[in-house]
Parts: sequence; C-alpha cells; structure tokens
Amino acid sequence: MHARSFIDSLDFARNGQKISGEVLIAQLPRLLDVLENPRGVLSYKVQGVEDKHGIPALDVSITGSCQLRCQRCLNGLDYTIKLDTRLLLRNQASLDALNDNVAGGEEEEFDSILADAHLDVLDLLEEEILLSLPIAPKHELGACQATDSENVREEEQHPFAVLAKLKRN
Repeated sequence: MHARSFIDSLDFARNGQKISGEVLIAQLPRLLDVLENPRGVLSYKVQGVEDKHGIPALDVSITGSCQLRCQRCLNGLDYTIKLDTRLLLRNQASLDALNDNVAGGEEEEFDSILADAHLDVLDLLEEEILLSLPIAPKHELGACQATDSENVREEEQHPFAVLAKLKRN
C-alpha cells in the first residue's frame, strides 16, 4: 500500500510542481461503492500551474479502467477512465463570490476548488473520478447480458402490445 500524498495546493501550483503515480482502485473507498469489483490500477498526474489570469490551478490527469455495474443486467461493465481537467484554486471568499456569479447566470470555464494547505491527493482523484462516472451505466444495446426474452416480455407488457397483435390478425 502506498503512503497517502498531501500537498499545499497553493504552493504546489505557484511553484509548478508535479506529482504522478499509480493508485489501486481498492484504495479509493467511496469509488468502491459504485463498482462491480475493486480490481484495477489507475495512473495519475497532478501538475501545478497558473492560468492566463495568474490564478493558481491544478491540472489533473487520470487514466485506467474499472468495472461498473450495468443497470440493465446488473453484471460487470468495463469502463475506461480518461480524465483531463483543470481545477482553479480559490479561497473561501472568492468561491462564495463565484457561486453568486454562477447563480446570476455567468459560467466559468474551469471548475474551482478550495485551496488547501493539506490537500489529500487521493481524495482529490477519487472525487474527480466519481464526478466523471455515468449516473446509470449500461452496456451498449445488443451487448448487454440481459436475455432477449426479458426484452420481449417488456414489449408484451406494453399497453398497446395487445392491439398490435389484433392488427396482425
């Protein structure tokens, strides 16, 4: 098991620092709740930067794969994670002002997070992965392990299915 990495996010961004590595999916407890199984490894890179306005930010890249649960057949569904995002670092006052602007209809180009002198990198990665996952993952039509007889049964239960049978006669 790897030691957890903590960074001072503002210092990390202002100095252009970089951290990268791999994390076992089993080390991300909130992610385990939505997965079919805990196997797999994710690669990550976090790079500190300042945007064009001088606002400190973190560029986060995560790649790998996991196995979600298909909402049709309830079996495993291989899902590729390829995530590249920029997170602007804000203090509480600027986050509050930003929330007021968004409520007023102004959109921001990048997501913002609260700057933290003791930011847990694994928690950050886990949060970004959870936000990127589909709400109801499903196999492609025809690739699902749910049987065709279940689909036929659904069609027969349709209220107009009986009328369609009468029309054929």
